[in-house]
Amino acid sequence: MDGLPKLSDEQRRQFRDEGYLIVRNVLDEATISSLIEAGDRLLATDQRFNRFVQGGGIYDGFRNCITMDDAFIPLLTNPVMLPLVIQLLGSNLQLSTSHLIYRHPDPPGSPESVRRPGWHRDNGRTSLDLGAGNYPRIGLKCAFYLTDLSQPNSGVTMLAPGSNQLKERIEIPTGATDPVNAIEPLLNPGDCVIFEYRTWHAGAPNFTQMTRKAVMIGYAYRWLKPMDYVKQDMSFVEKLSDLEQYLVGEDLDDTLEFQPSGGFNPLNDWCQQHGVEQDRLGT
Repeated sequence: MDGLPKLSDEQRRQFRDEGYLIVRNVLDEATISSLIEAGDRLLATDQRFNRFVQGGGIYDGFRNCITMDDAFIPLLTNPVMLPLVIQLLGSNLQLSTSHLIYRHPDPPGSPESVRRPGWHRDNGRTSLDLGAGNYPRIGLKCAFYLTDLSQPNSGVTMLAPGSNQLKERIEIPTGATDPVNAIEPLLNPGDCVIFEYRTWHAGAPNFTQMTRKAVMIGYAYRWLKPMDYVKQDMSFVEKLSDLEQYLVGEDLDDTLEFQPSGGFNPLNDWCQQHGVEQDRLGT
């Protein structure tokens, strides 16, 4: 596949059945440094536009961050993750969310049960509108981690394997904090976790002295409204390649006639050029 990664049968099974994959060593040190520098600059400002804060600032960051610093743009077409995303969802895609997240250390004395945020599914509007039992597989996130999460209680995103298959809310036993099968992945800087929007997840406590830093890039089908934006500003779009413009929702087709196929899709050409198979998993 032209040197690009291809999913194994076991990876397909895991993503279908458990709702997540861990991909190691996706980002090199130079890229990690560039992303941290960009994130630190943004978090040091008083900017409120697109800012998302919880827990009195312990959980801090920006939505639609791809528009806020050019360092984030290459994540949209990362040569390791984009082929995997297409193999899982196909090519009728666009950016759904880009979220810079800093998870600062919890204050001394915080209980081990602290979860920021708590257990949830993404794109929760779908469950509200369709009902949890009718929530289809419509999107996923690539969570790029920039800091050392190789020890427990470092603020990583916890996951509940198999919860993507649930037709109702996840069950947490009485007196417990997490589902019985919850996992806390141990990750190194540059690792990436792909997880389905339907996969229940939560933020582990951060009892270290370091801030957990991550950028989450979400993809969904083009017929689904993005979570972070309606239409990107043209000053941002003009910086992008045709492929990147398509992925942020731009219509690049000037054909006047109705096209049942959906029109021009540069992702299809990219797949053909690089030998990326658009395999799709069942819901």
